[in-house]
Amino acid sequence: MVFNSYTFILFFGMVLLLHYLPFSWKTKKINLLLASYLFYAAWNPPFVILLWLSTLVDYSMALLLGKQENPGKRKALLWVSLAVNLGMLGFFKYGSFLLDNFTGLMSVLGINYHPAKMDIILPVGISFYTFQTLSYTLDVYRRHIRPEKSLLDFSLFVTFFPQLVAGPIVRPQELMPQFKTPHQADRQKFTWGLFLLTLGLFLKVGVADGLLADTADTVFGVPFPLHPLDAWAGVFAFSAQIFCDFAGYSTAAIGVALTLGFTMSDNFRYPYAAIGFSDFWRRWHISLSTWLRDYLYIPLGGNRKGPVHTYVNLMITMLLGGLWHGANWTFVVWGALHGLYLCIEKIIQERLFKNNPQLTKPALANQVIQKASVIPDIPISRNIARFGLALITFMVVSITWVFFRAADFGTAMRILLAMFGVIPVQIPVLTTVAILKVAVVTVALLGSHWFMRDSALSKLAGKLPWWAISLVWAGMLILLLLTQKSSGSFIYFQF
Repeated sequence: MVFNSYTFILFFGMVLLLHYLPFSWKTKKINLLLASYLFYAAWNPPFVILLWLSTLVDYSMALLLGKQENPGKRKALLWVSLAVNLGMLGFFKYGSFLLDNFTGLMSVLGINYHPAKMDIILPVGISFYTFQTLSYTLDVYRRHIRPEKSLLDFSLFVTFFPQLVAGPIVRPQELMPQFKTPHQADRQKFTWGLFLLTLGLFLKVGVADGLLADTADTVFGVPFPLHPLDAWAGVFAFSAQIFCDFAGYSTAAIGVALTLGFTMSDNFRYPYAAIGFSDFWRRWHISLSTWLRDYLYIPLGGNRKGPVHTYVNLMITMLLGGLWHGANWTFVVWGALHGLYLCIEKIIQERLFKNNPQLTKPALANQVIQKASVIPDIPISRNIARFGLALITFMVVSITWVFFRAADFGTAMRILLAMFGVIPVQIPVLTTVAILKVAVVTVALLGSHWFMRDSALSKLAGKLPWWAISLVWAGMLILLLLTQKSSGSFIYFQF
């Protein structure tokens, strides 16, 4: 079941009705839990068993961790949770990938090995709910939180349907306390939640699917070299598409939760206005980037053991972050490029900081711009320079998206070579209208992100008159009704 379907509208209406009827709070939580299982089972009912297994294992291990004081036994309990969750993730998501690579390695070594093909179906959203449950067990192990005694509350935390299949990856201390007391939305929250749901669906259906998907699919699907303009248009189309698709889902999920009275943190903060790659990862898929930071990068040592270890830790974190997205070496290269860019950025920052002790590390890029002698000390010049850095960041991030979108390295290299005019044969495939659509959406996206980079949508809405918001809302609803592509899956469902 997807948000952009008529089935979900019916489902959501029933959930709201049951949630606002005068039942006890426990009954309402049971209703939400059953609805969440139904929501997930709509894809493939047997995979609900995986949710049950993950829930029961982590619930039990956490209770035992809370009672156990022996360090060795506590570590053993943690490893049980890790083995079950990562074992399921490894088998379903990476089983075929590992087998194919092992077969290839055997072939290189001259060994003729042909195993039976593994026909594995990837459970939707397994990466998201696996990381969510692992954060709970790890936090209990570290004694950051106490074990949850209510199996109902913990089960609802694992399966809460708005963010179950594509995030945000919610931390236990953010969501579980909200299940302790009755939650319902007042009129203001309910209205804002419906607005966010509409905005998320508009980004997905109206922009990502309606304006960009065909162009990206065409460019990344042709088997021959492209004209540079077409290649760049296809890459920019996907850059905008993946943001509108994924941020659209996150926005819709937050809106759905809000109509039920629950709040979740933003997962995107205008990432295409980022100045540098550290800033980009503070704004893009925030729930994943902070998860990788807290449960991988910092435990590896973070930046506490000198520059070399810092760079190694960054690369390991981003390589695994890339692999988290998919069982393909193209995702690993995508993660490696981001790790490399972060390392280069950190080296430049360290040298600037060393040569300019008066600078402080937070917002270093902005301070360098302000203190650079070649830039006049007037606000408009500094803003132009900052926007220029943001534009460069967007261009380089877009180049990395080539590996994220391409099905294989051959396609990725063909796109990249075409983008920079290296291939002499240039065959145009896009119409002028398609290129103009991409240009308009890209400019609008960059402009809106830059305008909102230090603000929030709720603050902007608070400053606008009710009729202006109503006009925007009505416009989005009309465009949604006029858009024919209303049932396409979200890109991140495959992860």
